[in-house]
Amino acid sequence: MKFCSQCGSPVTQRVPAGDNRPRYVCGHCHTIHYQNPRIVAGCLPVWGEQVLLCRRAIEPRRGYWTLPAGFMENGETLEQAAARETEEEACARVRDLNLYTLFDLPHINQVYLFFRAELVDLDFAAGEESLEVQLFDENEIPWSALAFPTVARTLECFFADRREHVYPVRNEPLEALRAHFRKPL
Repeated sequence: MKFCSQCGSPVTQRVPAGDNRPRYVCGHCHTIHYQNPRIVAGCLPVWGEQVLLCRRAIEPRRGYWTLPAGFMENGETLEQAAARETEEEACARVRDLNLYTLFDLPHINQVYLFFRAELVDLDFAAGEESLEVQLFDENEIPWSALAFPTVARTLECFFADRREHVYPVRNEPLEALRAHFRKPL
């Protein structure tokens, strides 16, 4: 950030009085510009024994498979964001959303939340951000072609929890994802 969104004057980065972190502060109108993490909301859409995945048509990780998810917009709830992203990416409608996994990714200033959800029907198709959309049984999941560790971990948890018919809300730390996947996030 170089200029104040309130008055257009240059900003500098400093720790404002009463704060403990560097912030962008306008030298003219003294507005403090807070930068907060972005929230990514998505769904794990289920139809019977299958889950719906989207093959990404956009970067990052174009061509890799993912759960439908994206950035939350102002003025919507987490559930609304997850359902909207599912409709945008998979042209699919979902119901009975239940918070399932939560991942804090402070190194990229993001928080990921996935909801378990039931597909309303089999009327789905690739949206603008997807190359294709497909239902997968557990043994058909393209594990080596999944776009993100958060998606892989959500799927792993789901299939393990499905065997027990218990779906706790999972909040796993970044370190667990790194240790589990042994690759950079």
